[in-house]
Amino acid sequence: MLIANARAGRAAYPDELRAIMSIERAEQSRRWLAPWPALARGATPLYDLPDTAAALRVARFSVKDESVRSPLGSFKALGAPIALVRQILRLHPGLEPGAILAGRCAERLAGYSVVSATDGNHGRGLAAAARDAGCRCVIVLHAQVSAEREAAIAAFGAEIVRIRGNYDESVAEAARLAARHGWQVISDTSYDGYEDIPRDVMQGYSAIAAEIVEQTGARRGEDGAYTHVLLQGGVGGLAAGLVSYLWEWQGARRPHFIVVEPEQADCLLQSALRGRAARASGTVDSLMAGLACGETSPLAWRFLSGSVDHFMTITDAQAVAAMRALAAGGERDVPLVAGESGVAGLAAARLLRADPALSAATGLDAQSRLLIVNTEGATAPGVYAELVGEPAEAVLARQAARRKAGKITAG
Repeated sequence: MLIANARAGRAAYPDELRAIMSIERAEQSRRWLAPWPALARGATPLYDLPDTAAALRVARFSVKDESVRSPLGSFKALGAPIALVRQILRLHPGLEPGAILAGRCAERLAGYSVVSATDGNHGRGLAAAARDAGCRCVIVLHAQVSAEREAAIAAFGAEIVRIRGNYDESVAEAARLAARHGWQVISDTSYDGYEDIPRDVMQGYSAIAAEIVEQTGARRGEDGAYTHVLLQGGVGGLAAGLVSYLWEWQGARRPHFIVVEPEQADCLLQSALRGRAARASGTVDSLMAGLACGETSPLAWRFLSGSVDHFMTITDAQAVAAMRALAAGGERDVPLVAGESGVAGLAAARLLRADPALSAATGLDAQSRLLIVNTEGATAPGVYAELVGEPAEAVLARQAARRKAGKITAG
């Protein structure tokens, strides 16, 4: 399903939004996170995939590969950790930001407890940051989170609480536990009275957009390297973090934004139809675990409602096909390990270009330059191997061979 967002406009980034998330604050977050050993040094790769571009009949197709952002395996290493740092600084304003994740404040934080719900990656990022900072971490998991993902979170010392419901019910349970025990919720979704920390999480994601601007040499206020940017949905946090930065950087000349969700977890599309933050119309259960969210973050919606040109949905089967396509690579395309939620942009692009009417509606043609973000690698290795038909290590071996032969170029 594809819908146009009648509220999307072409104007300068509004001052009321800049007061919440800004390039200046994004750069501060980057500086504060940079010393954390759990993050890779330097920017993640920005790959051009010429064979994919040719198959899609577009001028350029690029992938920002967040699977190598951190050993944590996803872009979530940018969100929860910086939100934890900023919340600790609210409580202890005299601390040095860089000292917190280095563990130099652990004695002071020994009695501090944080809690969050997760589909996997956010909880893993929070658990790793809490361990390094020296505070306690409790993670609430819903019924659809795999045992593999649970083990990856617990490996960082987090205490696991399991519930029988879905993601939205796990969010409610985390809030209940926090209120009962005096713990601090570090969540990537906002709700009434809880916006500062989700804002910090989203602002952390803006680092991805900052790197894209640097890697492509885009000039402020001018057309960028891409005409279309396709972003994952979920509760809206990732999309809001990137959209806010690119919108402020390019102003009215921002790219055409398309947000992609699982068809059964379409809370953002439903929000566009209703003109307010809304709930999904389906069961929410999706193979795309990181996008299986039933309720839009109201704070994220404030950024998306006036900037995202189209909202669309894809099927789980389309996501799996995109995973296999990126893993296979091509004569000129680097093989990439992309998890179930990481391929939403490619799945959407393939769907749009297969239908002339959808291409026309979204302005896609032979001159279009597309960007997607691979938000995760094989964060559940067993699931990845089952869906793709080979383990992630085999894909990475082909990638390494291509790199050794000098056949890989990346921004």
